[in-house]
Amino acid sequence: VEPGSKDTDPWDLPELKDTGVPWSDLDTKGKVLRVLVSIVKFIALLGLLYVFICSLDILSSAFQLVGGRAAGDIFQDNSILSNPLAGLVIGVLVTLLVQSSSTSSSIVVSMVSSGILKVQVAVPIIMGTNIGTSVTNTLVAMTQAGDRSTFRRAFAGATVHDFFNWLSVLVLLPLEVASGYLYVVTKLIIDSFQIQSGEAPDLLNVITDVLTEAIIQLDESVISGLATGDPDAQNKSMIKKWCKTYSNTTLQNVTVPGPENCTSPSLCWIDGNITVTLKNVSETYNIQKCNHIFVNVNLSDLAVGLILLALSLLVLCSCLVCIVKLLNSMLKGQVAAVIKKILNTDFPFPFGWVTGYIAIVVGAGMTFIVQSSSVFTSAITPLVGIGVISIERAYPLSLGSNIGTTTTAILAAMASPGDRLANALQIALVHFLFNISGIILWYPIPFTRIPIRLAKGLGNVTANYRWFAAVYIICCFFLLPLFIFSLSLAGWKVLVGVGVPLVVMFIMVLVINALQKRKPGWLPSGLRSWDFLPLWAHSLDPWDKLVGVFIAKCCCCCKCCQISNDSQEHDEQESDEHCTEIHKEVYDNPMMSVEKVVENETRIELDIIKQTQL
Repeated sequence: VEPGSKDTDPWDLPELKDTGVPWSDLDTKGKVLRVLVSIVKFIALLGLLYVFICSLDILSSAFQLVGGRAAGDIFQDNSILSNPLAGLVIGVLVTLLVQSSSTSSSIVVSMVSSGILKVQVAVPIIMGTNIGTSVTNTLVAMTQAGDRSTFRRAFAGATVHDFFNWLSVLVLLPLEVASGYLYVVTKLIIDSFQIQSGEAPDLLNVITDVLTEAIIQLDESVISGLATGDPDAQNKSMIKKWCKTYSNTTLQNVTVPGPENCTSPSLCWIDGNITVTLKNVSETYNIQKCNHIFVNVNLSDLAVGLILLALSLLVLCSCLVCIVKLLNSMLKGQVAAVIKKILNTDFPFPFGWVTGYIAIVVGAGMTFIVQSSSVFTSAITPLVGIGVISIERAYPLSLGSNIGTTTTAILAAMASPGDRLANALQIALVHFLFNISGIILWYPIPFTRIPIRLAKGLGNVTANYRWFAAVYIICCFFLLPLFIFSLSLAGWKVLVGVGVPLVVMFIMVLVINALQKRKPGWLPSGLRSWDFLPLWAHSLDPWDKLVGVFIAKCCCCCKCCQISNDSQEHDEQESDEHCTEIHKEVYDNPMMSVEKVVENETRIELDIIKQTQL
């Protein structure tokens, strides 16, 4: 099949052609120069990856400053958290607020270990954190929207992670509510092994902390205090001011409200109307201030968080653009062919099935090294976009990344004190077992790899209607969770009365769509297509035209307003020509009935603009 023909599979990996001079045609000077340029590019790529990882770390800190207090407040209402669906949604929203599943998971672990939350209540929240963390690489894919084919692959490569998490929750959450599967299995594991306390290792953080701690440092004790409801933490800043402190505990006379508040009867006496007791009092002395940029800045946590959020997003997007350009220039010809062959080729028969599981192990290992699933999945998204890694290979890598981030949480839980170790480790194991169960559901049998098919379908849609990618992110990660949360707050009757019909209708639509494509003869003649519905109800074309009308209106208004600041005569001619072009572009295409009102309104608004200019 010729490239670019209608029969070309859009999911075939593109051939990255080498447009430079072949190596054999270069003289000695040219070969040395090419080697030096390649070394410089490789060093630049490592530098960009380092800054990219640091910017993700800063982004997480920024979100914690902006939404950390709200996240802590959300976790305090146990009446809401006892509802599994509400707990799931809270896990999603809190992870979106802090942009780190590690942070939200650590909040949950600290609440469980302190007795504020029961393990059973925390299980749906952990499921929600798994969903919330997958939004980062989906946003990263948006930076590749310039090229249609690249965007198709990048967005599908990112959302395959989303679909895996949502489908796993769709199956495992009802199973957990009905049987307590995750709780029971992890409880058996905890009771069966004598696990000793340990420490979580610092791997990549040793390198990245040099830069990130020079920019911002957060006080983990304040974050934990907000999670556990400590009233003192509400009035403290999350920005760390003092890096070295000294605590001294002394036995002092303390006035208490009454004898019942004494430390012990022997250490208590009454002096008139005053009750005094001896009590250990700890005082903390600040020794050395931290050295980050915001240590002496007189700004609120919210202001600092917004500043860091804007800067980290700018650096993040810039790094991604530069990384993609560097990869495109480096991965050419024979180099690209070798890398693509290594990453995408399966083992020979009959061991081809092993390849995917090796990819899962690689994904888990790499995530364990970088200690963030967001970093790893966001790093492979550009590689999927430019065609170095296929969707089929990105899928097991993402699954391994899910496992890798849970192993870090397990090691962190093992650093808990002895009396809190069991509960902390159990909820960390719940996270691990949830991902393992999801892999068993959606990977071993090729037919069950539904997330790949769903991601490709969404990639095709967003390639044709790129605005739909923003609609997907807003609906999937904000509107849908908030809608479910609202229903759960209204009570089980409302949740069942509204949710069940919607779910049944959604399943029926999926089944009818599948039958229309594969077995249309099984359906009544009226259901063999959706043509009996208005076009806007089963096609994105009318909505695409509406988006085009909106953009045209904004373009025309901005252009006409800009022209009004120039000379009057030149204004009139250029404004008329521009608005006439917009008129022609908007009205030459036949519009459906649902858009005729918008068309008329647009014509009136454009005429008003023209009259105003005249």
